[in-house]
Amino acid sequence: MALPRLSFFAFSLILILISSPLALSKTLKRDVKALNEIKASLGWRVVYAWVGDDPCGDGDLPPWSGVTCSTQGDYRVVTELDLHNNKLTGPIPPQIGRLKRLKILNLRWNKLQDIIPPEIGELKSLTHLYLSFNSFKGEIPRELANLPELRYLYLQENRLIGKIPAELGTLRNLRHLDVGNNHLVGTIRELIRIEGCFPALRNLYLNNNYLTGGIPAQLANLTNLEIFYLSYNKISGAVPTGLAYIPKLIYLYLDHNQLTGRIDSEFYKHPFLKELYIEGNSFKQGVKPIGVHKVLEVSDTEFLV
Repeated sequence: MALPRLSFFAFSLILILISSPLALSKTLKRDVKALNEIKASLGWRVVYAWVGDDPCGDGDLPPWSGVTCSTQGDYRVVTELDLHNNKLTGPIPPQIGRLKRLKILNLRWNKLQDIIPPEIGELKSLTHLYLSFNSFKGEIPRELANLPELRYLYLQENRLIGKIPAELGTLRNLRHLDVGNNHLVGTIRELIRIEGCFPALRNLYLNNNYLTGGIPAQLANLTNLEIFYLSYNKISGAVPTGLAYIPKLIYLYLDHNQLTGRIDSEFYKHPFLKELYIEGNSFKQGVKPIGVHKVLEVSDTEFLV
């Protein structure tokens, strides 16, 4: 007896199911459990679009909003969690540390409070961490230095206190560090005290804090630096000439500190320096800025690479 012939549509559907890893794979139980516990957390119930139990989608149910999954081996894993501007409140649940394959965590523009949980330091695959524009308090956890793949770290516009951990300088891939608009103290010398620190850093935002001390000459060892934003602190002393030899420096914002002396002529010969902003200091008469001041705000989308 001849077998019934499959319609073209049915045959095509079978081929899609066979060839699609996401269709055949199960979501890693650890990720499912972690995100369901996060879903149930007080203040996180606002993510009402999270329907079903599987964050990567199950049957007719799509993946949860803001959750991106990929197939690794025999399982689907969560690789991105983007919940920015979702009116989230309360602390970040410690279960976040169980999402071991997470690469991007974007929680900016919410109403999150309490400390930044040290469990984030367990996300060894993380490349992008956006925690800006919340109400986090406490110190920046040293555990963030345990993220070997981290490239972009956004902590600005919170209520963070204490010193910036020098251990962040051991992150070999870190390109962008923004801790502006917090309540941080300490000195730049303490931040860069580890030899060979911040080898890949391009953008360093320390503005609008309570940093003291001088600008150490060792800062010139950050040879990939393009943006140094130091505005509105309590930095004193002279500006080291060595900064004029940072080869790729484009923006140098030193305004509204307690700096004195002169600006070396080498700064005005720098081939790429577009802006040197010095207003609100005690420099000697005749010291001039470079360029026209503007607020340096770089779009997050420029770093999603």
